[in-house]
Amino acid sequence: MAERQQSTSGFIQAQRLAQADHFTAVCPEPGYKGSAYRLAPHRREFNLAPSIREAAPAYFNEKQITWHIHASHGLSSQVCCLNFLMPLATRPDALSRVIANALGIEPPEMLEIECGPNSEPWFIGFEWIGERDYLNEGGASSSRTRGANATSSDAILRFRHAGRIETLLIEWKYTETYGAPIPNKVREGAARTPNEVRADRYRERMFAPNGPIRNDLNLKLEDFFWEPFYQLLRQQMLAFQMEKAREAETDRVRVLHISAAGNRRLHAVTSKALNRFGVDAFAVFAETLVDPAAFVCRTIEQVFGPLMAEMPEDPWAAYLAGRYTFLAPTDPGDGLPRSRQS
Repeated sequence: MAERQQSTSGFIQAQRLAQADHFTAVCPEPGYKGSAYRLAPHRREFNLAPSIREAAPAYFNEKQITWHIHASHGLSSQVCCLNFLMPLATRPDALSRVIANALGIEPPEMLEIECGPNSEPWFIGFEWIGERDYLNEGGASSSRTRGANATSSDAILRFRHAGRIETLLIEWKYTETYGAPIPNKVREGAARTPNEVRADRYRERMFAPNGPIRNDLNLKLEDFFWEPFYQLLRQQMLAFQMEKAREAETDRVRVLHISAAGNRRLHAVTSKALNRFGVDAFAVFAETLVDPAAFVCRTIEQVFGPLMAEMPEDPWAAYLAGRYTFLAPTDPGDGLPRSRQS
C-alpha cells in the first residue's frame, strides 16, 4: 500500500506542476491564492480548451447546468472531462472511434443526444440526470438540477451497434482519491441524518430485481456509503432505471468509468464490508452487480490514446497532449513526465 500511495502522490504532484505550467503559458493572470494550478474565478475560461471556451458556458447556461465548485481548478475532473469530450460532441466519426476503443467493438453509429447551444445536433450530453426522476431525488416536486443535488453522470452518449441502441453514462475521474466514509453530519434543524435520507431514497432501488446489485451477497446499502462506491452505486442505479424505462428507446444502458492510469490510489477498496471481494475497487464493484458487464472501467489512455496517436496535429489532440502530461511516457519511479526530470 505504501508503494501505491507514493506512486499516486507522484502522479498528483506531476499534474499540479503540469497545470501550473499550462496556466502560466495561456492565462494573463495565472495562479490564485498562492496555488499556481488554480485560476481566479473570473479567469475560469482559461481552464477550458480553446475550442469550447464559448460553447461550454453557453451550453451550461442553456441547459441550466451547475458548474462544480472547483471549475477554475486545474485538477478539476469536470473540466478534464469537458476538455476531452466536448470538442467531439459535433464530431461523431471521431467519437465513434473513441467508443470503439473503450468497448472493444467496431466503430458504432453515434446518435444525437440533444441540441447544442447553436441548435446543432450534439452527440454527447453532460451532467445527465435522466429524463425522469428515477431515483426519487427531486422530492415532492421532482425538481432537479443537472450537476447539483441529484445523481448526474459526467457525460452521456448513445449509439447503434449490432442492431441495438445502447446508452453509456460516463463517470470521469482525474486526481481524486478517497478513504473516509461519506459525511453524515446532521444539519441544524434537520429531523434525520443524511444517511437516513439516503436509505429511504435508494434502498428499494438498489437490490435485484428492482436494482442492479445482487441480493445474495449479504450486503446492505450502508456498505456503499464510502467513495468511490457511493457514486458508482448511484450511477449504476440510474443506468438500471433508464434501461428499464427504455429511455430514448435504448435497449441497454451501461456505466463507463474513465480515469487516469497513474491514479492508482483511486482503486483502493475503502469500504471494509467490500474488502472480501478483492483489492481493486472497480473490479469489486463489478462483482456486486447482477450483470458485471453493465459496468466498464477503462483508463483515459486506453480510450483516447490510439485516436490521438493517429491525429497528433489535430487541435483537439494537440491540446490534450500538451496539457495533460500523463498521456506522455513517465518514469515508473516517481510518476513524473520525462520532460520534467531534467
